[in-house]
Amino acid sequence: MPTEDSLFSRRDIMRLSALLTASGALPFLRARAARAEGPDEPVRIGYLPITDATPLLVAHGKGFFEAEGLAVEKPVMFRGWSQVVEAFLAGQVNVVHLLSPIAIWARYGSGIPARVVAWNHTSGSGLTAANDIATVADLGGKTVAVPHWYSIHNVVLQRLLRDNGLTVITTGTPAANQVALSLMSPADMVPALAAGQIAGYIVAEPFNAAAEINGIGKVLRFTGDVWRDHACCLVFMHEDHLANRPEWSQKVVSAMVKAQLWTRDNRAETAQLLSSADPQKYTPHSPEVLARVLTPSDADMQGYAASGVVRHPDWQDRRIDFQPYPFPSYTAELVRMLKDTLVQGERGFLDALDPAFVAGDLVDDRFVKTALEGVGGLPAFGLPEGWTRSEVIEA
Repeated sequence: MPTEDSLFSRRDIMRLSALLTASGALPFLRARAARAEGPDEPVRIGYLPITDATPLLVAHGKGFFEAEGLAVEKPVMFRGWSQVVEAFLAGQVNVVHLLSPIAIWARYGSGIPARVVAWNHTSGSGLTAANDIATVADLGGKTVAVPHWYSIHNVVLQRLLRDNGLTVITTGTPAANQVALSLMSPADMVPALAAGQIAGYIVAEPFNAAAEINGIGKVLRFTGDVWRDHACCLVFMHEDHLANRPEWSQKVVSAMVKAQLWTRDNRAETAQLLSSADPQKYTPHSPEVLARVLTPSDADMQGYAASGVVRHPDWQDRRIDFQPYPFPSYTAELVRMLKDTLVQGERGFLDALDPAFVAGDLVDDRFVKTALEGVGGLPAFGLPEGWTRSEVIEA
């Protein structure tokens, strides 16, 4: 199923734009409806090789799905979001992780009958720049790469730039108070930065860590230090499975929640498991690069705070962390922020969305609540009891 398309490439975005319309999605939804799905249909995961996919891969690699009594196939790695969405619509895979803005686009831009059941992780992304750039304000007059218009990366970047007196453009040469945004595959970002083709990029890990380890660039800010404990990728499942196979759906979510708990306690082993050195070869990344993300040292985090990369050390952001509950306040705030974010292409559906409605409609939290109650509730993840929180965004 994977192809050679570049991850998050322009071609991939064009394909996704065509898919995420009512007419574009319909042939694939019909193909899925024609598939014979029995009660024992296995878990079939579709994912991209980024740390956002960690809980789904850990659940497979450490046997959490089988421990729940589920049959599971080896997760399928794709090279772009359009391929993940296409395979999901057609029923080739039945559990995927999606960027949270893409999940909104899928449900409300094309009416795809699927819902978010949990968060995959929190934080896990950063803004990386060339070594001669000291602050976000220094990006004025330069080009910064983003992986997708409908990404938390684009949302947070534009907030950071506005707070530093900069505006964004998508075509032409930027003035001193402007930043040109360029769509680029994460795999292409590190070499493009090294070649001086871009001044920086904002993306999921481990591509920020790769620039650091190779001496190509440095992190200017972590997204989790701008939007506290924000989600990035979400677990997306078909509505008919949630309605007609509730026991199966519960076991899928329970396995993923237990995988998140295991990951929090076994970060070094997780880095090895996800790396190219593991027999499963879930990702092409080295253990060293993944360890930089999953097991940051205290000295590293203190250094980030001293240099101003981390402005809120009291938030105790761990570069990437894991907790599955999809707080409604996040979804509502994301919709509000998307309305103020420049995105190319069709956005009529976005302008018409009511944040409070989306917070209640996009997410089905029945299964994750039950799963959490089975492992000790939110306190098992270091969070207070209760299913609400207030969003904190401070650039």
